[in-house]
Parts: sequence; C-alpha cells; structure tokens
Amino acid sequence: MSLVNTPYDDVFRTLLNDCSSLIIPLINEVFGERYTGKEQIVFSQNEHFMNRQDGKEEERITDTSFKIISGTGSKKYHWECQSSTDSSMLVRFFEYDTQLALDEGEIKRNVLTVTLPHSAVLFLRCDSATPDRMEIEIITPGGTVSYGIPVMKSQQYSKEEIFEKGLLFLIPFYIFSYESRFQEYNEDRDKLKELQGEYKDIAERIEQLMNDGVISEYTKCTIMDMSDKVLVHIARRYENVREGVKQVMGGRVLDYEAKRIKNEGIIEGRAEGREEGRAEGKAEGIVETGMDLGLSDKEILNRLQIKLNISLQVAQEYFSKYGKQTV
Repeated sequence: MSLVNTPYDDVFRTLLNDCSSLIIPLINEVFGERYTGKEQIVFSQNEHFMNRQDGKEEERITDTSFKIISGTGSKKYHWECQSSTDSSMLVRFFEYDTQLALDEGEIKRNVLTVTLPHSAVLFLRCDSATPDRMEIEIITPGGTVSYGIPVMKSQQYSKEEIFEKGLLFLIPFYIFSYESRFQEYNEDRDKLKELQGEYKDIAERIEQLMNDGVISEYTKCTIMDMSDKVLVHIARRYENVREGVKQVMGGRVLDYEAKRIKNEGIIEGRAEGREEGRAEGKAEGIVETGMDLGLSDKEILNRLQIKLNISLQVAQEYFSKYGKQTV
C-alpha cells in the first residue's frame, strides 16, 4: 500500500522537478554546503518496493532523492516534506535511505558497499515539540553506527531571511506562518489588509528578481502558481483570506501557462521528421497570435523558441518578418 500524497507533497515535488535550482540554497542552509548553483542535479526514481516478511512488496514513494554533481565529486541527498511530525517518519527514512543505498550498492571481493544519502526533512508546521534534528542508530555485530537527519522548519524563516538567503523554495509554504490567525484575518478586514500587504511585498520582490535576471519568468510563474495551490488548500475554509491573498499575488498564473508551453515544446521537440517549412508555418502563426493577444516582443520570441524548439536564428528571422523588432 502506497502512502497518499497531499497537495503539499505535490507542490514540493513540482518545485523540485520544474525549478530544481531552487533546492541548492536549501542544501547550503541545512548541510552547510557551498554550492554555487552551477552544479548538475540528477534525480533518482522516487518509487521503491519494500519486501515484507509475508513475501509481499509494498510500494513507497520518497518526496525526492537526487545527486548533486560538482567539480569535487557527487553527493546523494534525500529530502522529505512533512506538514507535521509523526511517529513513523524515522522508520520511513530508514527504509528509504537503505533502499536508495542498495540501488547503487557495489559488491567487490565479497564486500557489499552501500552509501547512505544525506537526508533531511522540511517541516511546514512546527511547535515546541518539533525536534531540530532526528537520529537513526544502527546496532550491528561489528559495532553501533548512527547518522543524523537535520530538520528545516519553514515557519522559523522570516520573509527577510527567505530573500536574503535565496530560499525562494519556501515562498509557497510561507502562508503556514499565518495559519493560526486565519480566523482573525477572515473576520477583520483591517487585519486582512496587513496580510495582503505582506504578500504584495513578496510578489513585488519576486518580480524584481525576475527583472534583475536572478530567476527566469518560468521560475517566477512556478513559484506564484505553487503559492496559489498551497493557499487554496490551507485556507479552503476561509474565503476572505483565500481570495484576499490571491488578489495581491495576481491570482492563478494563466493556469500555469508557462509549464503548459514548456511541456508542449518538449513533446514537439522530440517529434522526429520535423520539416523546416512546417516549423516555419507554426512560427508565423505563433507570432501573429501573440501580437493579437498583446504579448510583448520578448514573450513572443520565447514562445517561438520553446514551442517550436527551433534555433534562435530562425526565431529571429520570423520575428523580424512578422514582429516589431529583433533581439
């Protein structure tokens, strides 16, 4: 039996898969690494089958496991996202970690060597009983070994810390910091305006990061859309809170238009036998449609490059012919 995913798990995985570079600052924060963001991130499969004593296999899904490859080598990481702690978490960590280690285990001269990943957990809710670190101790015939699992508590990071440390991954979960006051915000319009002001500032900062070239427009859209998904679920019983924050955050980002365009571009880019004339015809149609929709020159060119997977040279040629300027 596999564990049921929550909307927060889905947001966590979406951020990792679609904007994987956002995990680097979290790794640096939790493990004291000094990754620059230029490292290669290679994801492993999340599904694993655990053999049980009755001979049955039970599927388990990790939130994420991946390698970070740098000039000095590579390290394996295993991250989980939890809305709150539970008694079975350490058991699941041990199962996942040992299975991940076995996946890449090596046998040489009758010696099996396995490497456990660096594991950590992100807690979206925390209280005085939430640990700062968890420990797994293994008693073997050859001695006792143990390893720690550091804990990251999203509620402990202020807005200023998130932006100063580049922890943009935490923005969709920032609303958890205000969860205990939802009833108050929902009933008091003045208090709600304070929360709206906080999120207006967040939205403006994200926009500025995009304008400064720190993040892409695609990353900005992903952060905003994932923030919306968390908000809709966590404030589902508080309409004023839900709609008030959505209003200043821009609401839903075109039904995640950036991701739809990107995925279509990947599918079409893999299609074999693309003829240049066919691609050019589509390019012309996209430019004309984009101009009709009032898109900027940059947005139209981006759609050309993503949607058709054609070269910059071809995109510029058709943009020059049908658009207002080239880049």
